[in-house]
Amino acid sequence: MTGFSFEFFPPKSEAAGAKLWQAIGRLAPLAPDFVSVTYGAGGSTRDRTHACVKRMIDETALKPAAHLTCVAASKAEVDSVVDDYAAAGVRHIVALRGDMPDMGAFKAHDDGYAGSVELVDALAQRGGFDITVSAYPEKHPESASLDADIDLLKAKIDAGASRAITQFVFDTDAHLRFRDKLAAAGITIPLIAGIMQTTNFVGAKRMAEACGAAVPQWLADAYVGLEDDLDTRKQIAASVAIDQCRKLIDEGFGHLHFYTLNQADLTFAVCRILKL
Repeated sequence: MTGFSFEFFPPKSEAAGAKLWQAIGRLAPLAPDFVSVTYGAGGSTRDRTHACVKRMIDETALKPAAHLTCVAASKAEVDSVVDDYAAAGVRHIVALRGDMPDMGAFKAHDDGYAGSVELVDALAQRGGFDITVSAYPEKHPESASLDADIDLLKAKIDAGASRAITQFVFDTDAHLRFRDKLAAAGITIPLIAGIMQTTNFVGAKRMAEACGAAVPQWLADAYVGLEDDLDTRKQIAASVAIDQCRKLIDEGFGHLHFYTLNQADLTFAVCRILKL
């Protein structure tokens, strides 16, 4: 049976919070394996992330995996976040290097962790957490090559990571090629496929450009002229996501991770159709 999980981000306002918890209420009955909660650039959502995770633990049966970054923070500051997570009951962390607050090139904090490998190692040495990391089927924008990315993933695994969630990919064949390259490199931890919805295609394309994910021409063509036609965009987005998920499942991917954007409808429909 295919496993699945959802990603949420902490709300910025009371109205956004109401929308988030409405989405959680709709998706929680599907009983995902876990749900992740993001952590803003430079730790900018630290308090809101913690509050969101704590409420999930206290009020739902969900198993939250809290994001943690080490960018723009000292080791003491990062360790304090870890202490807070542990006290709240968090047992699963998604450990990431993170993006700079100004979204510029990464520079380690003078008193901080040098990157994701050191962060994973510190969490593993501390103990008490299941550690998930990121992977990039089409190469991280700052990486020299895909092979360098794979070497970095190996180092994170050696440091203590037990699974990897991929950056979303619209070209499903890129996911498959990446899986095969990992297998050839001797990497055997579970590879969780990240699924991004495309209802707001303009926003999805902007995110893809930022993270180096290719946007196939057929996908762009499907949304031409639909800027003011939300109903049709919803139908196309559901079809695209279902087709991608089915191909990944048929190819042996054992877990799908849905980037919900704090919206429930598409993810709920896709999970129901796929009988997840």
